[in-house]
Amino acid sequence: MSRRRRNRDLDGFGLSFLDCICCGFGAIVLLLVLTKIGEPRALEQAREDLDGRVAKLEQELEEIRGETEVLERRLVSRREQVSDERDLVARLRGDLSSLEGEFAGSRQMSQVQDTLEGRMLAAQQTLTEEMKRLKAQQRTRPPVRSTLGGIPVDSEYIIFVIDTSGSMTEYAWPAVLSKMRQVLDAYPKVKGMQVMNDMGQYMFSQYAGKWIPDTPGRRRIILKRLAGWSVFSNSSPVEGIERAIRTFAADDRKISIYVFGDEFTGDSIEGVLDTVDRLNRRGRGGQRRVRIHAIGFPTIFSASGVSENTGVRFATLMRALCERNGGAFVGLNDLRP
Repeated sequence: MSRRRRNRDLDGFGLSFLDCICCGFGAIVLLLVLTKIGEPRALEQAREDLDGRVAKLEQELEEIRGETEVLERRLVSRREQVSDERDLVARLRGDLSSLEGEFAGSRQMSQVQDTLEGRMLAAQQTLTEEMKRLKAQQRTRPPVRSTLGGIPVDSEYIIFVIDTSGSMTEYAWPAVLSKMRQVLDAYPKVKGMQVMNDMGQYMFSQYAGKWIPDTPGRRRIILKRLAGWSVFSNSSPVEGIERAIRTFAADDRKISIYVFGDEFTGDSIEGVLDTVDRLNRRGRGGQRRVRIHAIGFPTIFSASGVSENTGVRFATLMRALCERNGGAFVGLNDLRP
């Protein structure tokens, strides 16, 4: 009896142990199942958090772009304001120069006479009947100088061909403005004028191929535009001279061309002279239809370490060209206005 009872006790203990083991494994399996079920929720939450952060960053990016556009508009406004202020400064400088010219006109013309006297060759040009009539009408007024440094200033139309290369705009531009103003002052009234650069590009495109009316306001605009005029140039006045003659030369008009420059970079001086001789043919009286004058600015000779060859070639070309076409060439000694 005792052995059977002991076996019964051992059987009960073994079943209980197996029950515990099974329950433990079941709990572990249940935990694993619950863990797998919770992972998609965690991933979904993480994805939502990430989407929210991306949306926030995109919103911040749009705000930054908006601020950038505002700053760019402010920058454009500031640039326009600076440009307007520069134009105002240039206009005020022009007005100041005009006032100085009005109150010191006689002294200025005297200085011009002293500078250019003896260096320009006098060119013969008879007055037209209309110019004689205008001169007769002005007899009651104070006498006006009829020559500028020996050059007759009785032409009815004047054309400026100005070198706009870097050497001119950087070193000689104040002197160019001064000489331009002096030549205009020497012509109180003309029938028309024109301004182009040495490449033949017009200063005012709306007057391309036409004469610019001569008014005090138009003269001020020309000087103002010239102060900041900077267009491409090959440092050779040939193209501008040829375009001026082809476009404006006429037998019934008295026209003078004023060339402002410092270099000639072309190939042949003799070729230029022959071309101009063919274009600027002689009229009935044996005179050229267009008179050519030139002023040389010593930019090349003033810069150290720069070859003077192109400057010498410009002076050689202009001296011969002016002599053949009834004008005069003057080479300035310095670049002071």
